[in-house]
Amino acid sequence: MYTFSFEKLEVWQNARMFILDIYKLTDTFPPNELFGITSQIKRSSSSIATNIAEGTSRNTNKDKAHFLTISYSSAMETLNHLIISRDLNYLSETEYLETREKIEKICNQINSLKKYYLSKE
Repeated sequence: MYTFSFEKLEVWQNARMFILDIYKLTDTFPPNELFGITSQIKRSSSSIATNIAEGTSRNTNKDKAHFLTISYSSAMETLNHLIISRDLNYLSETEYLETREKIEKICNQINSLKKYYLSKE
């Protein structure tokens, strides 16, 4: 089976694992949040990896960097949902901090990859 270029990226692999973490975390959220914050955080976390993958298929490095910007923005949206989830006591402080660290690492990787693409323009 062919391995696409995005599958080889450590940042995409980390973002993919992050989605799984979010799904496990939100399993404990109240059922009345299923169509609220649970849905929003799943969607935004999925968008991080999706935009990394989509960006790799673009022809120009500027376009690739643009999709990494979108991916970064999705990470910020996810972080916002995590902060609110912590405020609502849907997450423990430990869960929040561990998850936040993962987002920070992914964001650093996104920024590094974006800088790489832009340096090649």
